[in-house]
Amino acid sequence: MTDKARARKLADRIQVVVAETLDRRIKDPRLGFVTITDARVTGDLREATVFYTVYGDDEARAASAAALESAKGVLRSEVGRQTGVRHTPSLAFVADALPDNARTIEDLLDKARAKDAEVREVSTGKTYAGEADPYRKPEDEADDEAEDEGETAE
Repeated sequence: MTDKARARKLADRIQVVVAETLDRRIKDPRLGFVTITDARVTGDLREATVFYTVYGDDEARAASAAALESAKGVLRSEVGRQTGVRHTPSLAFVADALPDNARTIEDLLDKARAKDAEVREVSTGKTYAGEADPYRKPEDEADDEAEDEGETAE
């Protein structure tokens, strides 16, 4: 097994252990509705970064971040006990930016839809400035050439 595969397997296991431990053992009132979204472990298996999201406002996010920091020792002990690795990785908790990025993309898509509707509304009932189909077709070119030859013969 390669080091990357081992690190990925350990990260997956850490994600599950941390989520279960938060659900079952950590009873901190500051801890809000926290979802563990991902975990990543360095190649030497010494440090783990755990990504999380919190449902709620900025105050709930700050309180949950403080609760996670205070529970870091219990979580690390549980990770060491359940994974059985020689050296238990240190844990770092990082708020996942994915929900904020998704919200930003949704806002941009809403703006684009509104602009499309505005353009559609303005163009309703309008006609083209020239012909409906401005492109030349092969039969039109043949007619133009015949007209050009007729003019030169006169």
